[in-house]
Amino acid sequence: MFQHMFSSMNDMLDQIIEHYGDADSKEKQIYEEQMNELKKVSDTFIEQWLEFEEKFADFKEQKGEMSDVPSSAGAVLSNMPISGKATCNSADLEIPDEIASVISKGQGYYKLFMFSEAEMQFQTVIIQSPECNLARLFLGMTNMHLQNWSEAQRHFQMLIATTDFPKWLAMGYNALGCIQAVHMNMAQAEQLFLKAHDVCPSFKDPMNNLKSCQETPKQLSLYFGSTELCCL
Repeated sequence: MFQHMFSSMNDMLDQIIEHYGDADSKEKQIYEEQMNELKKVSDTFIEQWLEFEEKFADFKEQKGEMSDVPSSAGAVLSNMPISGKATCNSADLEIPDEIASVISKGQGYYKLFMFSEAEMQFQTVIIQSPECNLARLFLGMTNMHLQNWSEAQRHFQMLIATTDFPKWLAMGYNALGCIQAVHMNMAQAEQLFLKAHDVCPSFKDPMNNLKSCQETPKQLSLYFGSTELCCL
């Protein structure tokens, strides 16, 4: 149902984009009104979907025995492999009940590529629970997409200092390598990409980034690792 609805909306928007440039002032006004209506429908759907996610997370908190249905936050943890370390930092595992719904809402915005909105949600979590590495991982990656390099660097530096998950460590080193590459510090970037690969060889982005730095430094194609979060 939703796929059909958004397919129709995309078709309408494609037609507007195609004809807008050659339209006269009256036609442009009509097109703009149509675009406003499309945006209203889209915003309404997004708000309702986020409301559902938040309500679902709240219900899950009340019904802790429903362990067979993974929550958004729990799914992130369960999909992150643990290897090479005998212990786990409690900050990697504990998600306080009072912030779980905020994390879920932030994840919803993130998966919709609404990074400014996602940043506000994850920042709220970090203010309340600075030890929550899950929120810090998402906040760092969100700042990468917003090109807030210094903020992203700060959060990933804190993440690699506190997490025990190899995949999260690798994502942190990889993101820091991307930041160095953006600033054309290629030697440092390459070291960080190699470190990320050493920590978690199954994570492919660091070696792809290393190859890009070595072969096409003037036309970088960098992988932040964000798809690892979008697929969760």
